[in-house]
Amino acid sequence: METLFYSRMNSLAGPLFIAVSEAALVLLEFDRGLPERIVGEPVLWQESQERTAEVRRQLEEYFAGERKEFRIPFDLRGTEFRKRCWNELLRIPYGETRTYAEIARAVGSPAGFRAVGQANHYNPIAIIVPCHRVLASGKRLGGYGGGLSVKAMLLRLEGAEFCDDATDAQPSQLALMANG
Repeated sequence: METLFYSRMNSLAGPLFIAVSEAALVLLEFDRGLPERIVGEPVLWQESQERTAEVRRQLEEYFAGERKEFRIPFDLRGTEFRKRCWNELLRIPYGETRTYAEIARAVGSPAGFRAVGQANHYNPIAIIVPCHRVLASGKRLGGYGGGLSVKAMLLRLEGAEFCDDATDAQPSQLALMANG
């Protein structure tokens, strides 16, 4: 059984749960309690502020608007298709977005936009593997595991253009609001 080291942190996005192995970040999710398994495998958990300190530091810099790129080794665990999707998410630059259909085409499954949505749903490393940068057609928010208000907040933090259904604003208006 694998031992993973974890800590929790409060952030602008809400409470986060961070888990690292001996070598890399394995899990960054919105805190819903201690998971019993990672990709179907049982885990032995050990709390460690020290082992997760670098992840927390870089996240704090991101939320303060001081970091646009993360420099953290991570270990993406999932099916080959999901890993292809997650790796494609890593290609979306800070402040930019893609649609589910664009990601589906990029991973070689042009009709697989719903499967891309499911891959995003199971993204084990939120924020750093930026599934929040994926939008529905028309630059609409779509879904997000942390909630649509958190997705909108992350996109505003990055200055990305999107349509917020709650305000029915146009993308250019939201970009102006995000940039001050």
